[in-house]
Amino acid sequence: HWNSETCIQCNQCSLVCPHAAIRPVLKTPEQLAGAPEGFAVKDANGFKGYKFRVQVSPYDCTGCGSCANVCPAKEKALTMIPVADAIESEAANWEYAESLPENDKIYKNDNPKGSQFAKPLFEFSGACAGCGETPYVKLVTQLFGDRMIVANATGCSSIYGGSAPTCPYTTNDKGHGPAWANSLFEDNAEFGYGMNLAITQRREKIKEQMLSIMDSVSEESKAAFQEWIAGMNDTEASKTASDKVKAVLESEKSNEEIISDIKDNADCLVKKSVWIFGGDGWAYDIGYGGLDHVLAMGEDVNILVLDTEVYSNTGGQASKSTPTGSIAKFVASGKKTRKKDLGMMAMSYGYVYVAQVSLGANMSQVVKAMKEAESYKGPSLIIAYAPCINHGINMGKSIAEMKGAVDSGYWSLYRFNPELEEKGQNPFILDSKDPTTDYKTFLSGETRYASLKKMFPDHAETLFDLNEKEAARRRETYKEMANKNA
Repeated sequence: HWNSETCIQCNQCSLVCPHAAIRPVLKTPEQLAGAPEGFAVKDANGFKGYKFRVQVSPYDCTGCGSCANVCPAKEKALTMIPVADAIESEAANWEYAESLPENDKIYKNDNPKGSQFAKPLFEFSGACAGCGETPYVKLVTQLFGDRMIVANATGCSSIYGGSAPTCPYTTNDKGHGPAWANSLFEDNAEFGYGMNLAITQRREKIKEQMLSIMDSVSEESKAAFQEWIAGMNDTEASKTASDKVKAVLESEKSNEEIISDIKDNADCLVKKSVWIFGGDGWAYDIGYGGLDHVLAMGEDVNILVLDTEVYSNTGGQASKSTPTGSIAKFVASGKKTRKKDLGMMAMSYGYVYVAQVSLGANMSQVVKAMKEAESYKGPSLIIAYAPCINHGINMGKSIAEMKGAVDSGYWSLYRFNPELEEKGQNPFILDSKDPTTDYKTFLSGETRYASLKKMFPDHAETLFDLNEKEAARRRETYKEMANKNA
């Protein structure tokens, strides 16, 4: 239940919802003229002449409580109520909210609040209640979904992302949305790389065809073609120019064969955002060879690793991302070796954008990293900390677990942007501070660590000490990198 009086309009509830079942409504009074009774709104902060509301889908909410737990209002603006009560009071409101046009583009999407006014193009998936992965996937679609192409590795993200007979990926009011495909575990990076090569070749062909007929088309067509060629690799410029190109293609009478061919490839006029999704089992282990190859090729692809530190979909087997001392299948007495530092390995190339993020710890940093990664003209890698049911935690507190991981020093936040080096600046930015909470208290709060302490207390203490030292060593390395001159 949403309390309009105590809500501070931060949109954090929408950002953390794993199933896109809670959304902010930003509309003018005129747009809300037909609102049902009980559709309470309040004046929107920062948007003069607009009304604000938080709307929940009672049919799609899984009851995890992430939204209510994350609400920062002094008096919580969200409270959990029985589903029957929610359906009775909110079903009609949700249907009405969904019937409205999308929120007017009066917001900036470069911050957590603004990003949530965009319609999520990933909604109502079959992921676990409180899932730590899906908020990242949903956010990517809110930022770039209308022009996204996704290669998805097999794993949790492919199961909740594309299980028949439904698909959680959807379209906006214009019918634009992510194009999604699932590959095998071992070749997903190559799969996405191939998609990017194909799109690049198709767009280059359009450019060549436009140039070949430039002197024999109408002045209107010539101007549209020149504008598109000049901005073909810029997101907004290509969007604007593509509308003009599509218009002149309908009226252009010359060069029928080439004009027809350009029409057939009109889906490539807008610059595409190519993403490669997968978990740590794929990125650190089975698909690492391909991942490394794709990063090395220097092409403009974006890779999102949903790091649960375990093979989540197959039941919790250890991966190279699993830290020392964690219990998982195949390491029942605690993993003896340290976690692989995938980010450092990628940074060694020097021309790969790399970010390590944790949504519950720093929401602004996640949005910033995704925007920087997508705009970078080269390979990008985002490693996102994702609490999992295999960790043995209360999944309603998964966002708090993300924060606890960073506060204790278990997980560091950083961004490595090669573009800064080109400007004579240090490319490495450490976004997390020194630990403020106890490391082992954090470990003890998760069953994957606590159970080892119960079974083998002395052995557990040894491994936990190693775990803490390894995290400290990584953090010191990051601090040294952050303090270097460019």
